[in-house]
Amino acid sequence: MKDNKFVRGRIKSVSYSFIGAYRLVTSEHSIIVQFFIGLAVTAAGFYFDISATEWMLQTLAIGMVMAIEGANTAVEKICDFIHPDFNPKIGFIKDIASGAVFFAAVAAIVIGAIIYYPKVAMLF
Repeated sequence: MKDNKFVRGRIKSVSYSFIGAYRLVTSEHSIIVQFFIGLAVTAAGFYFDISATEWMLQTLAIGMVMAIEGANTAVEKICDFIHPDFNPKIGFIKDIASGAVFFAAVAAIVIGAIIYYPKVAMLF
């Protein structure tokens, strides 16, 4: 029976999102690593008392990397489900999805360097 109530439907959608995020963070090694890097950078933000703008950029960078990594994981799972054996076309698709994560990670590293290099340099 389909639930046609708008609010109930949105609550269900959010609960599915939380379940998906939990599954992602507890089962995928790359996301687990990125999650802890995000926590470490967040702790650094408190330590260095970064500005509101820096917090926004840092939060955006962390969210961007984790979201694209989640999409990459979904693409890989779908590819493995559709064609579990090696296939060059599936490999190409997986490489492209992984490349998207690479771009996001490089952008996040640049943002982190812009925020933290001057602060760390002041310590020495």
